[in-house]
Amino acid sequence: MTRTERTGTPARYFETMYERADDPWHLAERWYEERKYALTVAALPLPRYRRAFEPACSVGELTRRLAGRCDELLAGDRVASAVATARKRTAELDHVTVRQLTVPEEWPDGTFDLIVLSEILYYLDGGTTDRLLDRALGALEPGGTLVTVHWDRPVAEHLATGTGVADRLASVPGLRLLADHREPDFVLQVHGRDLHDGTPAPTPAEHGGLV
Repeated sequence: MTRTERTGTPARYFETMYERADDPWHLAERWYEERKYALTVAALPLPRYRRAFEPACSVGELTRRLAGRCDELLAGDRVASAVATARKRTAELDHVTVRQLTVPEEWPDGTFDLIVLSEILYYLDGGTTDRLLDRALGALEPGGTLVTVHWDRPVAEHLATGTGVADRLASVPGLRLLADHREPDFVLQVHGRDLHDGTPAPTPAEHGGLV
């Protein structure tokens, strides 16, 4: 590690935030978050997913919305109190499981056709980001969808911005950029993983036989 390279945001930062409030970022209250979640779900290129994974789910607000598009959804967070709140907010959804885990060290078994990385990668140093993306690509099925959405303004606790995350993803082989939504506040991208034979993942129009 060089002198100027920073390590990832420590776990205690998140624990302290959740000790102060059940929903420290007011995810359930702000129109900004409601709109961003709606855009995220609307950007999914397939109408339905078999098995999805959402690490860093926080209090489960995006989780509840993703659940409507998934047969099975696994969500996780490193902070126990956030997991408890997310479980309460998804309690009526039998196909949603919320677990306490820290990625990339603790990664669930099996494969997924949808992985959503929302507001997580800018907390990680470069090496940890690389390991997480390796894990995600290893678990993402051919033709599966990888979604990333991140705040794009400087924050003291963040090691990157949404633009920086997008630049990093541009160098990952085997992914096709299907959607690239950028605003002054955040960057939302959707990538499809190449098929078994190396063919790029289809766009919604290609998948529907329109082109």
